[in-house]
Amino acid sequence: MNAVTKPQTLPTAPQSLVQRLLGALGLLQDESRPPRMPWLAAVVGIALAGLLFGLYRWYQQVFSFSVGLDYFEQDFQTYWMNLLYAQGILITLIGLVGVPLLWFTRPAQIVMSPQRELSIYYAILAFMAVGSVILVAILGVYVEADAAWHQVTIRDTDFTPTHIGLFYFAIPLGAVGAILGFILIHTRMPYFSNRVSIPLALVVCAPVLIMPNLGLNEWGHTFFYAEELFAAPIHWGFVVLGWGLFGIGGFMVQILQRIRELTTLEPKPIGG
Repeated sequence: MNAVTKPQTLPTAPQSLVQRLLGALGLLQDESRPPRMPWLAAVVGIALAGLLFGLYRWYQQVFSFSVGLDYFEQDFQTYWMNLLYAQGILITLIGLVGVPLLWFTRPAQIVMSPQRELSIYYAILAFMAVGSVILVAILGVYVEADAAWHQVTIRDTDFTPTHIGLFYFAIPLGAVGAILGFILIHTRMPYFSNRVSIPLALVVCAPVLIMPNLGLNEWGHTFFYAEELFAAPIHWGFVVLGWGLFGIGGFMVQILQRIRELTTLEPKPIGG
């Protein structure tokens, strides 16, 4: 009588710490199951962004009026210019390392199952929700604070506590993140390979396009326009940032169109 043999199962490779972490956040999902929205990753992203910008706002609150009123004081150089140099170097390094890394490690052929592609689009939508919260926080806290600061204090130089937080931290950090996301989507996603998403390109270009107006604004406030009014003509160019961000709507339409295609695919017949 022959012994009953148990079916052999192939050993699975142990997951790394990064893979386990991504799986716990919902960013790495089992392709045999229906994809789901990674809400935990979105909540963690909002919490980390809130912690980062909250600590930065606390730093401004503590050191702006005590050592941030006069650029020519040594304390300003210690507490504010060193901060500017550090964050400038860090953000530049993120861009200089991240852009080549994403570009030169791009796959020659993008092969992806519909389940995997759909889960990535869910992740993109989740992080777009995180980005919307961050944007509202920046506009409501940093931009308003910058205008209020210049209405009640003297603009001695282009480097002020609110400028260092807004123009030399929040906006450049968002611009670098948008550029990295642009490259990542166009080199890893089959729907956007060999093409350019014009709406997403407008979003990425928006922070860069306001740079000429930023220079005009600082030059104008220094030499001929002291009043800090939102409706001042030298502020008109800043609306380019808002107009560019409207492109996120077009990008969402592209994603939803692709999600519709992926969720209406007919299953292949067995043996086909």
